[in-house]
Amino acid sequence: MHAVQSRSTRPAVSAPPSEKTQSVISLKRLGLSALLTSAGFFIAIVGNLLFPQVAAGIKTPVYQVGGLAVDLNGFYRLVLLTVILIYLLAAVRAVFDPSRREKYGKQARFRFAMGILLLAYDIAGTKLRVTPQPFFPGPAQILETFLIDTEQVWINLLYSLRLFSAGFLSGVVLGVGTGILIGWFPRAYYWIYPVLRMTGVIPAVAWMPFALTMLPTPFWAATFLIAICSWFPVASQTAFGIKNTPRTQFEAARTLGAKTPFLVFRVAVPNAMPQIFTGVTTACASSFTCLVMAEMMGQPGGLGYYINVVKVWAAYYKVFATILVMAILFSLILAVLNAVKAYVLRWQRGQFV
Repeated sequence: MHAVQSRSTRPAVSAPPSEKTQSVISLKRLGLSALLTSAGFFIAIVGNLLFPQVAAGIKTPVYQVGGLAVDLNGFYRLVLLTVILIYLLAAVRAVFDPSRREKYGKQARFRFAMGILLLAYDIAGTKLRVTPQPFFPGPAQILETFLIDTEQVWINLLYSLRLFSAGFLSGVVLGVGTGILIGWFPRAYYWIYPVLRMTGVIPAVAWMPFALTMLPTPFWAATFLIAICSWFPVASQTAFGIKNTPRTQFEAARTLGAKTPFLVFRVAVPNAMPQIFTGVTTACASSFTCLVMAEMMGQPGGLGYYINVVKVWAAYYKVFATILVMAILFSLILAVLNAVKAYVLRWQRGQFV
């Protein structure tokens, strides 16, 4: 009797929430994340609008932007509104893609903090000008670059893209080819791998005098330096991936009558793809750094060249604007690489869950 009573008083276990309930909860969290994200930048807009311009010496000419007449602060507020709109569109996209909801929500607090940080920097750098001037201009002054020097920024951006594409793609192609040779053929490993090890540790800038002497134009010299930066990590990772291909895969392919080209390009190279993309990602970062240094040391154009030109005139707000463009450009390049990687390695989805 006692056992029956104790069993009857045991608390009931609640059933796990249904899939529909979980989806509703996820959407509510997404909405709160979008609201938190927008709140940070909206506070920055309101602060810029209401906080008075205390420090003197700030010129506020009027510019035409898409049919609107705005001054520096007005353009800054327009940029912040655009940022809010972009994040709201990303939230709408996440509504239809559950895999993006969690990722969007994780960054909400960081975005809110960025809006508050922009407000503090705006007050310190523009409204009060307590930061060292002209070395740390306010955000509105930095964005003025895109109003008064738009053409020059675009021209140098396209030059950097052309130079980066030529050097990076050349280095990736040469790196994959070298890695295949080293990873597959023992003789190639014997003769080429020591050269790879010795040249790979030498900074690309050290090759600058030889590149300028041996190659006909500064553009090709910079292309060579960027290619060197890309070549080493891609070749090393490709060789590592091919050497670590399981022998059972080769034996199964040989049993079916596969020849050497099939074993290399249909067995070894696909198996090495994760390592190849690791090398490509590493090469992208080092190549972008080399790109900026090469442009600052003798190129007739590019974002690094533009920084060199404007800093002579102490136009540090243009330097900060160029750094912002570099950050956005590099982020976009990485996003493209990650998209290509996700497509090529789509067979890995769910493998490590």
